[in-house]
Amino acid sequence: MTRRTDIHPEPARAEVGASLFSTWRVGNPLRQRQTVDAIADAWERRPWPADGLLGYHVYTGHDTATLLHYSQWADEQAYEAFARTQRLERVDEIDTAVPHIERLGLGRYRHYRSVTRDGDQRVPGCIVVVDIEFEGPDPDRQRAWVDAVLEALESEPHPHPGGISTHFHLSTDGTRVLNYAEWESAKAHLDALAAPGDGIGSASDEWERVQTWPGLKSSVVSRYDHALGLVPD
Repeated sequence: MTRRTDIHPEPARAEVGASLFSTWRVGNPLRQRQTVDAIADAWERRPWPADGLLGYHVYTGHDTATLLHYSQWADEQAYEAFARTQRLERVDEIDTAVPHIERLGLGRYRHYRSVTRDGDQRVPGCIVVVDIEFEGPDPDRQRAWVDAVLEALESEPHPHPGGISTHFHLSTDGTRVLNYAEWESAKAHLDALAAPGDGIGSASDEWERVQTWPGLKSSVVSRYDHALGLVPD
């Protein structure tokens, strides 16, 4: 069966072999809520679709117009089997309840590295997703850039206390990095951005290296609230 949960996912969970992220544009806060309700109805009325699906979570964007979807799979083959046989019936039901949803694409990722604080039991009040795009595929560059970010974080003299954890994912096509970061609140993240420096982090050589990495094309920051969690019962 399918069970609803308020517990946030664990991005570094060892059993996860494929992390899938997608964004839907629904238009306004009312349609955000209606779409989350429609997703819950479409999933909870059906059995859990596959042993290979470990969890499915939906987030409302602070832009008041989008939803983020994050699903954790044992491997991509498990997702492909679901997409062939069970996805369409759920999508059709959701689209009937909330017409004209714009689906902006599916990103396929694998978790690479995380930074957490030992013993930190805080519940995230805001999820910050940083979508980094590079000029063309290069898996070595993906990993090297993340490694440089972690070096900058480790050398940071004044880490912001509102940050809880950060989890870096590498796109399977070699062109993007997605940072799924847990923050105490949206205000804590905004305060960190407003501190001296360019973005999160002080004005150091380590952060300048990260921000001027060869081939770095763009970096987009989005904030979300966890709205729905679905797991097998």
